[in-house]
Amino acid sequence: MSDYDASQVGNEKGDAAFTRKSPYGSSYEPTYSGATSFLRCQYTRDLHDVDVAISGIPFDLATTGRPGARLGPRAVRQASTNLAWDWPQGWDFNPLDRLKVVDWGDCTFDPGTPATWIERMEAHAADILASDTAMLTLGGDHFVTYPLLKAHAAKHGTLSLIHFDAHSDTWEDAPGRIDHGTMFFHAKEQGLISAERSVQVGIRTHNPKSHGFNIINGRDACAQSAEEIGASIKKVVGNNPAYLTFDIDCIDPAYAPGTGTPCIGGLTTRHTLDILRSLEGINLVGMDVVEVAPAYDVSEITALAAASIAYQMLALYALKA
Repeated sequence: MSDYDASQVGNEKGDAAFTRKSPYGSSYEPTYSGATSFLRCQYTRDLHDVDVAISGIPFDLATTGRPGARLGPRAVRQASTNLAWDWPQGWDFNPLDRLKVVDWGDCTFDPGTPATWIERMEAHAADILASDTAMLTLGGDHFVTYPLLKAHAAKHGTLSLIHFDAHSDTWEDAPGRIDHGTMFFHAKEQGLISAERSVQVGIRTHNPKSHGFNIINGRDACAQSAEEIGASIKKVVGNNPAYLTFDIDCIDPAYAPGTGTPCIGGLTTRHTLDILRSLEGINLVGMDVVEVAPAYDVSEITALAAASIAYQMLALYALKA
């Protein structure tokens, strides 16, 4: 049951992230006050019987363009206060009524010791996954998905990657070098993901090699119906354990300008929500939303889009669970 009670508006204790009694259900609190956990979920690191842990990775040291995605997790949490009282669009249930969801807080790392970054982020994920809790991660630049894939593959085996992005992030790279445009090349080479059972959606920048990934480019993604795209993805992925990663620049910058490497010709937010809704039934084991850079945002519309996408992911996971 939801914590929301219209008769109690204005009479609650506030700071629901710390004071609410149940991890289930929506929680009403004015958008302009209180601790901004994701969707006003409880802040806790007690993962006993928790279904999904939200965590942030405030990292942008692997960007090749504009920095600022380190501020993304905070911005997405802030924007999520606009959604905390309602169900995600397009669904006939509230995933927070079905799932025990908590906000774990942020992964920390030392920016002065770059050799430890991957290890630290992977350990952060491995600790959460060890409790049989699924992860919904807020980035951070897209590099953070690489250590997350390492931890998820260690638990679930070789993964199918469902990747929404304007960029393939599979440009070839030398051993020992990696950034937010090459990490999926390394992930494929290391067997973390199966390219043949993975799908990239919305790609509209040039890469001379596909490396075996199934690609629905930006033009086709905009022209096809959500149902067609969803059917194509599910045909490729099947029942393989799937990791869903959404780079916010998959969306056209008219709808999501607050990102480091914007690229015109992308999806609308409406089409995006419908595509995600069409993925019902995938074997979802992990998920993230990345590359929100609030310094370039307008009226928080990018952060709001990211928070809405993350909420859709919770609904997808609720049906899988």
